[in-house]
Amino acid sequence: MKNNNIKILALLFATVMIGSCVKDLNVTPKDPNIVTSLTVYDSPAAYKEGLAKLYATFALSGQQGPAGQPDIAGIDEGFSNYLRQYWNAQELSTDEAVIAWNDASIKDFHWQTWAPNDVFIAAIYSRIMYTVALCNEYIRATTGKTDADIVKYNAEARFIRALAYYHAIDLFGNPPFVTEADSPGAFFPKQTTRAALFTYIESELKAIEGVLGAPRFEYARADQAAAWTLLAKLYLNAKVYIGQDKNTECVTYCNKVIAAGYTLIPKYANNFTADNNLSPEMILAITSDGQHTQTYGGMTYLIHAGIGGSMSPARFGVGGGWGGIRTTKAFVNKFADPSGNTDKRAMFWTDGQKLDISDIGQFTDGWAITKYSNLTSTGAAAPHAHPDFVDTDYPLFRLADVYLMYAEAVLRGATTGDATTALGYVNALRQRAYGNASGNITAGQLTLDFILDERARELYWEGHRRTDLIRFGKFTGGAYLWPWKGKVAAGAATESFRDLYPIPSNDLGANPTLKQNPGYN
Repeated sequence: MKNNNIKILALLFATVMIGSCVKDLNVTPKDPNIVTSLTVYDSPAAYKEGLAKLYATFALSGQQGPAGQPDIAGIDEGFSNYLRQYWNAQELSTDEAVIAWNDASIKDFHWQTWAPNDVFIAAIYSRIMYTVALCNEYIRATTGKTDADIVKYNAEARFIRALAYYHAIDLFGNPPFVTEADSPGAFFPKQTTRAALFTYIESELKAIEGVLGAPRFEYARADQAAAWTLLAKLYLNAKVYIGQDKNTECVTYCNKVIAAGYTLIPKYANNFTADNNLSPEMILAITSDGQHTQTYGGMTYLIHAGIGGSMSPARFGVGGGWGGIRTTKAFVNKFADPSGNTDKRAMFWTDGQKLDISDIGQFTDGWAITKYSNLTSTGAAAPHAHPDFVDTDYPLFRLADVYLMYAEAVLRGATTGDATTALGYVNALRQRAYGNASGNITAGQLTLDFILDERARELYWEGHRRTDLIRFGKFTGGAYLWPWKGKVAAGAATESFRDLYPIPSNDLGANPTLKQNPGYN
C-alpha cells in the first residue's frame, strides 16, 4: 500500500468532453459546476492529485470505493478493475491458474476459447484505452509548464501511458492509437500497427528517461528504473512484436536497473505481504490500502479469490474467501519438490485439494496458491487492516524479473552481457529459494527451457506467464499442454491466432476504421 493519503481526482470522460466543448472559445466557463483543466489544475497540489488519478486507474475501479461510480460501464464494477482483468488475461489463459466461477465467459480464458464479444476481454481493452485517454488529457494540461515538479509529473504520465500501450501491444497487437496531439472530441481513433506502436513506446520511454526521478525517489511512483525495466521487457519481446531480436538492448537496460542499487529481499515470501513496500527489490508496485483504496479488484481479488476449501481466511489476514483461483498440475510439476521444504517458492495449499482437475468449477480440484497474504512479514495484522480489503501491493516490476531477463537475453545471443554473470543472477534467486547453494545450477544447465521454467517458479501469479509462453512458442499450439487447455482434460492444441486477443466486437462496431485481428473474423 503505502500511499495513505492518496487523493483521487475525478477526471471522467465527461470532463474531457466538456473541456473540448469550450476549447474553441478559449474562455473559462461562467458556470462554476463545469470542470475543465483551467479550473481543475488551479494549484501545484492539484497537479499531483491529477497524477494520483492516473496511477489509480490500475488499482481502483471508479470514483468511490469499492463501488458505486465506475470508470467504465457494461460490466460489474469489481470485474472491471484494470489489474484484475489484466491478471486474468495473463494468468487464467495459462498453466498457472484456473477459476471455478461461472461468471459469463470467464472459463474461456483457460480453455482458450474466447470470442470477440467476450465481456472480460472488452473490459481490459476499455481499461487500457481509458487510462490512455486520461493520460492524454493530463499531458495536454502539463506540457509547457516550467515548475520542476509538474515537469516530472508530465513525464510520469507519459510513462503510465507507455505502460498501458505496452499492455495493448502485448494483448491486442494493433489497437487504436491516440496521443495528446489528438484534440478531444468526436472522431474515430485510427488503428496503429504493432511495429509503429513498438517504436512509439520505445521513443517515449527514452524521451522521459532523464526527466523521471532517480530510482526509488518515492515508493510506487514511476522513476528511471521503472522506465528501464519496461524498455528491457519491450526489447526482450521484440521478436514477437516486430520480428526483430533486441536482446542486446535488453541487456543494456537490465544493467541500468541492476546498477541502481536494488537488492533481493532475503525471504522470498516477503515480496507478497502487507508490508511488501519494504522490499528492496520492488521497482514499481500497484498500491493497495485496506482503508483508503477499497476495490473488489486488484490485490483484494487475488487474495480473496485464492482462498477456499479448508483454507482459513484469517491465516491470510482477511475475513473470508471467494473460492475461485488455484493452479494446475502442470505448474506444480515445475518444482522437483512441491512441498516447499526445499524450494521455498513452492507455496501451495494441499489439504483437501486434489492435484488433478476433474472439474474446473470445483475449487478443491487443483492445488491452491498461498503466495499472497494480507498479513505483514512478521505475521501481524496489516497496517490498515480490513476484513474485505487489503494492504498488500502488487509487484509490477521487481529485481528478480530483471535478473531472469538478463539471463534469457544472454542465452538468446545478446552481444553484450556475460554468461557467467547470467548464471550468477539465476543462482542468486535459487540460493534465496533454497536457503543455501543446494539448488544452484551449472553453466550447462542454464538453457532457455530452464529459464522458462525458472520464470514460472519465481514469478508465478505476477502477470508474466502468458507473455513468457508466447515468447517461447508454447502458449498456443501443441508444443506444451496443460490440463484443460483447449477445453480438454489432458490439454489439447489451440489455434496460433490466439497469441493475440481479439479487438472487441463493440469497438469494431463503433469504429469503422478498425480491422479485426486475424483468425477472429
